[in-house]
Amino acid sequence: MKRIFNYTIPTEYDGRTLLSFLKEKHFSAPVITHLKRTENGILLNGVWGRVRDILHTNDILTINLIESEVSENIVPTNLPLDIVYEDEDILIINKRSNTPIHPSQGNYDNTLANAVAYYFREKGEAFTYRCINRLDRDTTGLLILAKHMHSASILSNMVQKREIHREYLAIATGKVPQEGTIVAPIARVDGSTIERCVNEENGEYACTHYKTLMNKNGYSLVSLKLETGRTHQIRVHMKHIEHPLPGDFLYNPDYTVINRQALHSHKLSFKHPITGEMMEIIAELPDDMKKIIE
Repeated sequence: MKRIFNYTIPTEYDGRTLLSFLKEKHFSAPVITHLKRTENGILLNGVWGRVRDILHTNDILTINLIESEVSENIVPTNLPLDIVYEDEDILIINKRSNTPIHPSQGNYDNTLANAVAYYFREKGEAFTYRCINRLDRDTTGLLILAKHMHSASILSNMVQKREIHREYLAIATGKVPQEGTIVAPIARVDGSTIERCVNEENGEYACTHYKTLMNKNGYSLVSLKLETGRTHQIRVHMKHIEHPLPGDFLYNPDYTVINRQALHSHKLSFKHPITGEMMEIIAELPDDMKKIIE
């Protein structure tokens, strides 16, 4: 993988160091170290530059970000891959149900990572798997992947600052109130490695905002936005208000209308990590959820 960044130094950086310019362009310390160790990774007016070099107005700075390593432990597998958006810096996937994000015991070659590894192998490109946001195995919808270490660093920082806004759609049992906010701390269930519950004493703060879009056939279509990102937060919170998601094997194993939890990552809103352009990506409700309310 090779990503080239070209900059013409503006007047306000005249007399400042190359390092200060890179930092203001959000190049992290590990990325800068990688560039320093890469031959011609940093070129100032066509000459291999050093981070302590002094910049002048209209200097030409070229950054050659080269990554040759691949995720060796991920087996490329020809699996369906729904790419919603792709450019030189990011890849946005609409994930299918029954698809883990990362390989694990018992899931060696059937994950999203395997599909992405195959996609880039077929393109002849080295690619390190960097998934920025996470979804449960049976939750469908939008995921962001970083295509190089620079975009990964910026996106990860955006996640920490809650600058990537996610909207989910869920089918819930019963008639959910028109709108509301659920504030209920979440903790791990004693003796379980995966199950979570509301625990007022030992749980971590968790907040979910919801708005009901439709009531039909004994179910509600609900839009949800997370203020926090606890494991299984939507699933636990909706059960807590007595409107669990159908098909949820942990919290409501009712498979009458769907065979997986009826939850979908519908919308992502964020600034592009490199261009700063505002992005809004939407993945429509999948067919198995549509059928419940139609």
